[in-house]
This record gives sequence, structure tokens and C-alpha cells, in this order.
Amino acid sequence: MRVLLVEDDDGVADALVDSLGAHGHQPTRVRRGEDALLAHRDADLALLDLGLPDLDGLEVLRKLRAVSTLPVIVLTARGDERSVVRGLRLGADDYLVKPVRLSELLARIEAVTRRAAAARPEPQVVVVGDIEVDLGARRVVVGGAEVELTAKEFAVLAALARRAGTAVSRQQLMDEVWGDAYVAVSRSLDVHLTQLRAKLRRPELLTTIRGFGYRLGA
Repeated sequence: MRVLLVEDDDGVADALVDSLGAHGHQPTRVRRGEDALLAHRDADLALLDLGLPDLDGLEVLRKLRAVSTLPVIVLTARGDERSVVRGLRLGADDYLVKPVRLSELLARIEAVTRRAAAARPEPQVVVVGDIEVDLGARRVVVGGAEVELTAKEFAVLAALARRAGTAVSRQQLMDEVWGDAYVAVSRSLDVHLTQLRAKLRRPELLTTIRGFGYRLGA
């Protein structure tokens, strides 16, 4: 499993990286919250400390939850009730207070990832109106005719198709397609959506949610 370790303490991080690696995981360690927001797409689970040098870990969790369902276990010395409650309400899948036994941490990681995997079966083909999006074959058919999309156009459409009928924020799309939800200021998303609308020719099925994002389907 690819584990993103967000920890600024070198001693703690080194020990966790060694232990996780010894048990078959692939840990990647970052020190800052901003780094975690850029690296999370390459992870299956995140271990998140709250005392980070650039951002409070709870703010990192809030921003992460705006764009991703990545399983997150808070691993911190902050054990007061208010922090625990805030962490869980902001979307942490589990909350552990240091020091924690390695055997317990490994068991919690296994339990969280098992629940996450069961909760998100992904469809291979999504049908919205007469638009058919084959996620596995990267193929799009509209009204019975195949439509040629660029790689980025398909990535944007696929991100919307996986959540068909649901509003998807600009941040989610920027994060999933370009890997950068907060740092870059880019009009790329608008340009690709304009091109996508022109190729699909189904404006009623690709809706702009003013001030938020976009939705594919009713």
C-alpha cells in the first residue's frame, strides 16, 4: 500500500518509514501540509500529523476533503477532546494519539483501507442520456457515434462521469486532472470544458454550477 506520511519530526518519520516499509507498505514522507495537498493523489492512505510547520493539520484535512476521499488517519500528539472531535467531523477516518503501538497502527490502517475499498466500487461504463463513457477503454460514444477527445478532455469527462448526477467542484477537477487544486491559477479547466461541450453537443447534460463547479447529467 502507498502510504503518504505527513510528519515534520525527523525521528518519528524515520521510525515510521522503516516500520511501514518492513511490513510491505510503500511510505512516502513529506514535512509540510502544502506538500501533502500536492502528493496525495499518488497515495492509497495518508497518515497526518496536526503540528505541521506551514499549515495546521486540521486545515490540511479540510482542504483535502474538499477534493478527495483518500483515507486519512490522524496521527498526532494532540489528544484533547476538541481536536479529536474536529478531526473526525472534518472527515478523518481514524484518530490516533502518539505514542501508538505499531501493531495497533497497522491494524487501523488495514481496517480503514478495507472500509474505503468496500465503499467505492467504480463503474467501468457510465451512461448519461445518450452519452456513453467507457472508463476502462477510454472511449466516448454520443448518440451512437464515437467522439474523439484529447487525453485531458477525457480526463475531465471521466472525473465528472465517475460522479454522474453530482456537482463536482472546480478544485476537485483541478486536483484530479492536473494534480493541483490550490496552488496553480489556471484557465485550463475552462478551456477544456468549452472544447468538451463543443464535441459532445449536449449542453443540457453538462451543467455549470455557478460559484462551485460542474455536473454531468441531471
